[in-house]
Amino acid sequence: MKFYNSVGPNPRMVRIFMSELGVEIPSEDVDIRSGVNRQPEFLKINPAGQCPALVLDDGTVITEITAICEYLDDKAGGTSLIGTTPEERAETRMWTRRVDLNICENLGNGFRYAEGLKMFESRFRCIPEAADGLKALAQDKLTWIDGLLEGKQFLCGDRITMADILMFAFVEFAAMVGQKINPDNKNVVAWFERMKARPSAAA
Repeated sequence: MKFYNSVGPNPRMVRIFMSELGVEIPSEDVDIRSGVNRQPEFLKINPAGQCPALVLDDGTVITEITAICEYLDDKAGGTSLIGTTPEERAETRMWTRRVDLNICENLGNGFRYAEGLKMFESRFRCIPEAADGLKALAQDKLTWIDGLLEGKQFLCGDRITMADILMFAFVEFAAMVGQKINPDNKNVVAWFERMKARPSAAA
């Protein structure tokens, strides 16, 4: 297998997931800042022009970060990062969906349409006037999640899951581009520090 890596929260989420699994895959860095991911050679690998991508030994290409992580989890024999029972897996996927739609999409597009506009405006349709509203939506949802984290170590209780890893990668990135965690959200702050202290955070 080969992992096409780059800067940004999406590849980082997969790297953290792989570290938690104890999986190492040969990788190649793609310079997305200069637009290598939008050139014909890379588009043959991922027509969406995005990183990361995972190329399997038979040539199959898997993109989309949660799909890559679920595949790796399955290949590892199933772990608590997704869940070992139907109930645990459903709970993980519920939280992953909540985080993806409410946090990641809003944080990510808030950045792309504002601080990252010069990089992205020539690559796809950007909506600069929506940036502030999207950032505010993400913060509203983090406040909502703060309440749901009360008394819990992780989103699914005592077990770290794909949903935590996804949210950590994006909240960490957002803090570096002007969307810091609201300090009033003490449960989210404590959760973030627990995630940051894990060895996998160095991936």
